[in-house]
Amino acid sequence: MEQDNLLATLSAAQRQRLAFIEFRIWFYGEVARKHVLERFEVATAAGTRDLMLYKQLAPHNVSYEQKHYRYLPTFQPLFQHDPEKVLAALITGTAAADTGTSSETISHASPRRLNQPDLNTLATVTRAIHNGQVLELTYLSMKKGPSPRVIIPHSLVDSGLRWHVRAFDRTKGHFRDLVLTRMEDVRTQTDCIPPSPQEQITADVQWNRIFKLTLVPHPSRPHPEVIAKDFGMKDGTLEVRLRGAVAGYVMRQWQVDCSPDASMRGHEIRLRLADTGDLRDAGSAALAPGFIASQ
Repeated sequence: MEQDNLLATLSAAQRQRLAFIEFRIWFYGEVARKHVLERFEVATAAGTRDLMLYKQLAPHNVSYEQKHYRYLPTFQPLFQHDPEKVLAALITGTAAADTGTSSETISHASPRRLNQPDLNTLATVTRAIHNGQVLELTYLSMKKGPSPRVIIPHSLVDSGLRWHVRAFDRTKGHFRDLVLTRMEDVRTQTDCIPPSPQEQITADVQWNRIFKLTLVPHPSRPHPEVIAKDFGMKDGTLEVRLRGAVAGYVMRQWQVDCSPDASMRGHEIRLRLADTGDLRDAGSAALAPGFIASQ
């Protein structure tokens, strides 16, 4: 209660800075004075006061080591953090803290995702990505049910429908995608072999290989010029460059016909892949609508 009373006496600007400090600690595992100064352009003394105040308010959340405030396993958030805003902040670097205040917006409809990741799970994963750590967890597979996994995560992947973690899976012996909401009991593995070069992002061929794909209006649509306008095409084509690990997800999200003969039908099918061979070596190609591996 005393903690809540003190928070209530602070200005909205200071609560926002404290919420940002908490976000950095929770999802990156650390925060330093420079992060506060760069984000809010406040004086050095003000940034120092905010960090000290956060530690005063939540001593169980952080320790102070080598000019950094670092995450403690006893962490409990002081502020409300919206999963969608957190994920947007993690991938765009925009403001992340949701302190309950709101600013003026234009009337809009933006459906929320049906599946929201658990923030503690997400934070454990993002701290591991930031700090190059190994994780152990239980993964719920659609085919085999729950099974133990040991992974080295390096990136988050938005499939358009759900969030994945791109990681080297030591249990399987290769890089793969794991659905964030299917991960349970995620924890940092402290007594383990550190990640080798073959387990890190630079060794993930499908992540690092970029595929150039050309999309065109679907031949079944009566007004291709409208589709070209919708997608900002030039000369009736749209070129996109996608990582091999995510290209199939994007084709599925955009409902691009990737069949060899453009045989897919339906009012939702407006695009086709001009040359399906361009997708052949992408690791995620099997997810693309109509794609046939032998084509």
